[in-house]
Amino acid sequence: MKRRSRALLARGLDLGNAVHAIYGLYLDPESAQRAFDGVRAAKVEEHNIVVLSSEPFEDYEFGQRDRRTLMPWLAALGGLVCGASALAFVAFTQRTYPLPTGGMPIVAFWPDGIIAYEFTMMGAVLATLITLILTARSPRESAQIYDPEVSNGKILIGAVNPAEGLRGAVEQALRKAGTESVVSRP
Repeated sequence: MKRRSRALLARGLDLGNAVHAIYGLYLDPESAQRAFDGVRAAKVEEHNIVVLSSEPFEDYEFGQRDRRTLMPWLAALGGLVCGASALAFVAFTQRTYPLPTGGMPIVAFWPDGIIAYEFTMMGAVLATLITLILTARSPRESAQIYDPEVSNGKILIGAVNPAEGLRGAVEQALRKAGTESVVSRP
């Protein structure tokens, strides 16, 4: 069993079985924030709360959930490692196979700096791509629940696999925040 599948199973998200979900659709971010707070107050675990929208709402707490990432640090580290490696390799090569330079230094900084710069950029880009591939949620995981109204600008707030005793509290919290209707999937 893959590591990602084990992590999903540990969170109660067995993708082979039907997903139990309850959600509401909201027209504005203020009511979506009230719903998010209400679902969290209903004692639903943070990783079981689902937020979907067609645009980012970074000014609201529900839009900040997936903001933390190591990608900038890993990109900088990738650039630093590749740039230093390129500089060391170029200097090593120039010392190993010395050419007559007419009194100029064998290891020249400016030409080596150009190569180190290009490799630094390559390392940063590759580290970013690899981090993106490894940390991005698969479509199968992120599409546990979906409603076509999200594409029309509504905000979906809900809970995936809530405990049976919490379904009523979640539904009440969603209604109290101002949803038009609460959708419950077995």
